[in-house]
Amino acid sequence: METKDFDFYLPEELIAQTPLENRDNSRLMVLDRETGEIEHKHFYDIVEFLNPGDCLVLNDTRVLPARLIGEKEVTGGKIEFLLLKRIELDTWEALVKPGKKAKIGSRFVFGDGLLHTEVVGMGEEGSRIIKFEYEGVFEEILDRLGQMPLPPYITETLEDKERYQTVYSKNQGSAAAPTAGLHFTKELLQKIENKGIKVVYITLHVGLGTFRPVKVEKIEEHKMHSEFYILDDKTASIINNAKKQGNKVVTVGTTSCRTLESVADTYGQIKPSSGWTDIFIYPGYSFKIVDNLITNFHLPESTLIMLVSALAGQDRTLNAYETAVKERYRFFSFGDAMFIK
Repeated sequence: METKDFDFYLPEELIAQTPLENRDNSRLMVLDRETGEIEHKHFYDIVEFLNPGDCLVLNDTRVLPARLIGEKEVTGGKIEFLLLKRIELDTWEALVKPGKKAKIGSRFVFGDGLLHTEVVGMGEEGSRIIKFEYEGVFEEILDRLGQMPLPPYITETLEDKERYQTVYSKNQGSAAAPTAGLHFTKELLQKIENKGIKVVYITLHVGLGTFRPVKVEKIEEHKMHSEFYILDDKTASIINNAKKQGNKVVTVGTTSCRTLESVADTYGQIKPSSGWTDIFIYPGYSFKIVDNLITNFHLPESTLIMLVSALAGQDRTLNAYETAVKERYRFFSFGDAMFIK
């Protein structure tokens, strides 16, 4: 399959720059993957489409304030680091701008000396391996000095940093938010539980590899970056029971979807586990666990629209996206949502 097969026309003004005042007021397109039929709803209507006994799987990762602005120790030249993933306690993989200043052995300082780092190696695709030096608790220093790593297509300033976190975010470690979850409020989750739907949590720390453009012509040649996941006993047991009883497993976001399918591919079932996944789901993939998906509207030619096409069918997905553009849905991180039933 070719990358260009997943292209579509997206007017720039449909890229949402700011979140809505009320998280669950966003629009919801409901796409029937069997018939291709489309309904237009609001996100708070999602309760209608979930049945008692179904299992709703959310990703409780929390976004790190992973953008650090500092300067070179010797020259004072400005530098920007974007933390991608923790390798060891104080060693990270990071993107650096401008990269030419970050040769191995270069040292940088942040926050008037609160934090120092040295480039100790080269990572994949131009990233750097860096080692931090500090006194105190790293997470507290990062909270104080770091900025929220909003995607490059969001040019507006985010007034409230918590709006780029889900209301259930808990385990810090992501370089980007699992954005399908941004639509949920605590009240909406309570309504869902009150209806008899099992709500469970996995953790997948989202890396920027998820959003990196596919640069190859043939999608089979694209290499996904790996991301760390955790799936505990309780969650595994609830998901397996739901499947056994013929109820649906509904994943919130492509991150939850990839985690479950990766575990099922590895173990033949859902099993308590943790580790790294680089699963790439595109049309032709046979889903083992996921029945329905709640997701946002994604970039043209991205691995995310390929995953959606694998579940809903390529033609139906592209038709739904064409409809979303025509109906002026809001796209990407702060945009509207789609439910594939």
